[in-house]
Amino acid sequence: MRQREIFITQLDKDRLDELISVAETFGDHSRQDLRDLQEELERANIVSSKQVPPNIVTMNSKVLLRDMDTSEEMTYSLTFPKHADIAQGSISVLAPIGTAILGYREGDVIEWPVPSGRRRISIEKILYQPEAAGDFHR
Repeated sequence: MRQREIFITQLDKDRLDELISVAETFGDHSRQDLRDLQEELERANIVSSKQVPPNIVTMNSKVLLRDMDTSEEMTYSLTFPKHADIAQGSISVLAPIGTAILGYREGDVIEWPVPSGRRRISIEKILYQPEAAGDFHR
């Protein structure tokens, strides 16, 4: 499967690079979630906060997702690990689904491995994107 083009703001990339660096400093360099995130960052198109298209999932975006196999819809905000609270609808960028949606656009379908096989999720709608709302320092 060909990988789609993804976009990440320079601010998000800097913060995520720092997150990975701090985790590695404390001996977490073998974690798969960190390696997966690093791979996404390495292949992303880096843009300024003011240049990111409004239909791209950035950090702190709130998105409506649909499981392509079950048609279940879910609404999540993509957050840094310390702000993640699944009960409140906030998922960590280090969670498999969080890493999977970062940088993708509304309408994209993402596949990623889970213990039971593969899941396919559609990004149905971006309900809030900080950059599109003018919140450039979130």
